[in-house]
Amino acid sequence: MQDFINQLPELAKDKHNENKKFFAKLKKKPPKNLDYVMQKLHEEEFERTDCLKCANCCKTTGPLFTDKDIERIAKHFKLKPQQFIEQFLRVDEDNDYVLQSVPCKFLGNDNYCSIYEVRPKACREFPHTDRKKFQQISNLTLKNVAICPAAFNIVEAMKVHKGIK
Repeated sequence: MQDFINQLPELAKDKHNENKKFFAKLKKKPPKNLDYVMQKLHEEEFERTDCLKCANCCKTTGPLFTDKDIERIAKHFKLKPQQFIEQFLRVDEDNDYVLQSVPCKFLGNDNYCSIYEVRPKACREFPHTDRKKFQQISNLTLKNVAICPAAFNIVEAMKVHKGIK
């Protein structure tokens, strides 16, 4: 698994133009059953993929924190939202709250999340491959295939499923 994770950025770079063209076609004319197909591919991939053996998303990127996330997690730590922000977050160039640094401070050496039950919405939904209207998040998916082995495999399976490959 670690070898695949190490190769992901290069593999994603090699597939970038192909994936970009694929998503452009998908955006222009999404198949009626796209949500169903994506749900199926997502479920099949996550029957094979154990996030605890990877956690590359937590090690290399940080989620956006919504106001609701901040309130929920601050309450979990018995902090005021502003205290949580000051201890753990910063404002990025898009004016969003993100982690001050990666890897995520809440990730343990065993790849378990210490705030799993109250984790941010972005973490709960990552890699976003089972979202409705999947074609609308193609730019995000293009980034995620370089981070998440499951997202990479799902996109490759999509291309095969749609006869693009």
